[in-house]
Amino acid sequence: MAMQVSKIVSALEPSATLAMAAKAKELSAVGKKVYDFSVGEPDFTTPRHICEAAVAAMQAGHTHYTVASGIPELKKAVANTYQRTTGLEYSPQQVIVSNGAKHSLHNVFAALCNPGDEVIIPAPYWVSYAELVKLTGAKPVILETQESNDFKLTPAQLTAAITPRTKLLLLCSPSNPTGSVYKPEELGALADIVIQKNLIVVSDEIYEHLTYDGVEAVSMPVAVPELTDRCVVVNGVAKTYAMTGWRVGWLIGPPDVAKAATNLQSHATSNVANVSQRAALAAVSGDLSAVAHMREAFDRRRRTIVEMLNAIDGVRCPEPKGAFYAYPCVTDVLGREVGGRRPATSAELAEVILDEIEVAVVPGEAFGTPGYLRMSYALSDEDLVEGVGRMQKLLALTR
Repeated sequence: MAMQVSKIVSALEPSATLAMAAKAKELSAVGKKVYDFSVGEPDFTTPRHICEAAVAAMQAGHTHYTVASGIPELKKAVANTYQRTTGLEYSPQQVIVSNGAKHSLHNVFAALCNPGDEVIIPAPYWVSYAELVKLTGAKPVILETQESNDFKLTPAQLTAAITPRTKLLLLCSPSNPTGSVYKPEELGALADIVIQKNLIVVSDEIYEHLTYDGVEAVSMPVAVPELTDRCVVVNGVAKTYAMTGWRVGWLIGPPDVAKAATNLQSHATSNVANVSQRAALAAVSGDLSAVAHMREAFDRRRRTIVEMLNAIDGVRCPEPKGAFYAYPCVTDVLGREVGGRRPATSAELAEVILDEIEVAVVPGEAFGTPGYLRMSYALSDEDLVEGVGRMQKLLALTR
């Protein structure tokens, strides 16, 4: 007899990025070389001084429980770093260290949302946003943005979507999956509406240090200081320092939100791994020289993948200004014969690409915008060129 799963959990969609990555790993396990553009994970190893800090922490006996909200040293370092880079002051008590930025987002939504509340999410959006909102019983309200506007939410769209049930606006800049970066004046225009309508903003800034062409990512409360008391910032060490597996993220928010998130986390997971927190402390307390090296490589790969994708007949790839994803439009490829099949959707096209040439990409359906593919360029230059080169051949004519 099968157990009856809860309605909330059974309604969740599985993570498309992890599902594609799992398929890629299955092929690799049987000896096939897969060119994996699916997972947002830097191909670099964690910088050496961070790993050494973890070893030193273990040797010093930092292998026990910590307070649920994070070790005081790390909370203080995060607050100090944020003040140094943005000018805004937060107390360490307003910083809650969680098991990655995803866990921080879960804590925020659970702390703020009631069943029936509405959370506005611009699409394309990261695959877990809507599902994390659903876990609280709240409703994700998806607003599709336009490629012609660099996939950015407009004030008119936001205003039209607000109802008496609207509680939160979720923004991600630099964006996963599009790489778009909001300008300060664009954030300001949205903030005016947020303040007028008494909403709360959750600002996902996990890619803050990965921007290109002189573009700078500006934190939402920095662009509009009046928003500080109604904004929760989410960040972490995963993308900036190539520390995805260490599972350390944090939220910075008003004291009442921080207290609620701490209470929730104390029951759900307790503290983040002590050793991981010590490693994260070394990361945020150090300089960004290792990050600059990685960003240089990402920038080179960004230009390569955009050029190669735009050389494919029927593919149009905007140039991202942040993060490490390309988001090509493939609508003109759909319906064409590809590998002996005629994929009608970007999801079907992604399956054909994996089956025929062992290249893993994520379809736009996962991000709320069918007709696109998300391709991470956080992989080696050689694999990137080979993988996209295979796509050029599979998708026929090159210009």
